Amino acid sequence: MKITASRQQPTSRQISLTASDLRSLPPEKLQQVLSELGQNKAEELRYLWPFWARQEQLEPEGDWNIWIALAGRGWGKTRAGVEWVREQVKSGKKRIAAVAPTNSDIRRVMVEGESGFLNVCWKGDKTHRGGKMGYPVWSPTNRTLTWENGAKVEFYSAEDPERLRGPQFHAAWADEVAAWRNQQDVWDMLQFTLRLGRKPKVMVTTTPKPTKLMRGLIASPDSHVTRGSTFDNVDNLAKPFLDTVKKEYEGTRLGRQELYAEILEEADGALWTTEMLDECTIERSEVPELNRIVVAVDPAVTAKTESDMTGIVVAGVDVNGIGYVLEDATDRFSPQQWAAKAISLYREYSADRIVAERNQGGEMVRRTLEAEDETVPIRLVHASRGKMARAEPISALYEKHKVKHVKGLDELETQMRTWEPLGSLGSPDRLDACVWALTDLMHHGNPTPTLRLAYSSAKGLVA
Repeated sequence: MKITASRQQPTSRQISLTASDLRSLPPEKLQQVLSELGQNKAEELRYLWPFWARQEQLEPEGDWNIWIALAGRGWGKTRAGVEWVREQVKSGKKRIAAVAPTNSDIRRVMVEGESGFLNVCWKGDKTHRGGKMGYPVWSPTNRTLTWENGAKVEFYSAEDPERLRGPQFHAAWADEVAAWRNQQDVWDMLQFTLRLGRKPKVMVTTTPKPTKLMRGLIASPDSHVTRGSTFDNVDNLAKPFLDTVKKEYEGTRLGRQELYAEILEEADGALWTTEMLDECTIERSEVPELNRIVVAVDPAVTAKTESDMTGIVVAGVDVNGIGYVLEDATDRFSPQQWAAKAISLYREYSADRIVAERNQGGEMVRRTLEAEDETVPIRLVHASRGKMARAEPISALYEKHKVKHVKGLDELETQMRTWEPLGSLGSPDRLDACVWALTDLMHHGNPTPTLRLAYSSAKGLVA
């Protein structure tokens, strides 16, 4: 009997078993097969990724700098990324960067997850030259993973791109790039670190979103794109999960994105197009002195994982009546947390007031804010009309080039492009907060008060 990692056809004297064959064997037969191999060979087989992997999970051939595994939930992106890094170590690379959306994702997914390093590496690992690698040592304090041969993976959160200043690497793994905050800034900082070896490479594993960075990476001649769906990995996914997601999301826009990894540029009937949003983007240094600034809040009912986020957006207007969206701080917050965040932004930008939707809590919204600081001016707004009716006048301002976005509002812009006014699931939290802010600035009262401190990105607060 021969168990091989290759995809070659067996000879007449061989019985070739694939990973799928092994998984389909009854327990007693599987045990028999493994016992025939011997303990050492069976253990080695367990960690032999080329044997267990589907072909599309293995590094592609060809001349590329960036390998993008663009795939649906459960495809095996994390395992593919971990194994690609492991292969880099086997081939002699000594310094590798790994970037996750958050610090929590580093440990929970990349390191200790079911497909993380600590579960797919083993003590018998060797380099391709036969040198001992051993089992890696995880240091939570330093956020590093170190093998016996000195190879090291350093982990970074996309929430703190400045930590990428200084280090240098032979290769990098960028996980769930579409979920990164400040995607372009983090990506740029990562590129500056790839300066060791003859040809540093990057592997990107992500479920797609139509962000500027993702569109650019996919279109780049330096990229090799591997596409896959959730259903490519049916052998390793629970049948109830597959049945549920197919029933609930098959044929929907969310399903096309999250299951089949389609890049959905814009929803049918979208009020904001990709072209419209690309044209309105400016550098923060281009923001002029602003006459009014507001912080808009669209509170969620709860802060549970499955709940809506609380939309928090900062926007201003200049003397010419041009609106500027300055920051999107949307996240899952407790009431005390979103109130504290809104007031912190109010102070940071020297805003005129906080605009908050009262539909979810009435006067409770006001009391939550006043509990943090009773001196802050608050304007409660009530959604007496539908979301589309509120959003259309603001969309018209974008069409007239009356609104600008500072660079880095990718998640807000994605929501604007993909929101379906007549059939969207979920609450467009970021969009709602943005609409409330611009409505207050550009459709209520005089946008140019007689005297106040104005915000300038270049000058700060000026009289």
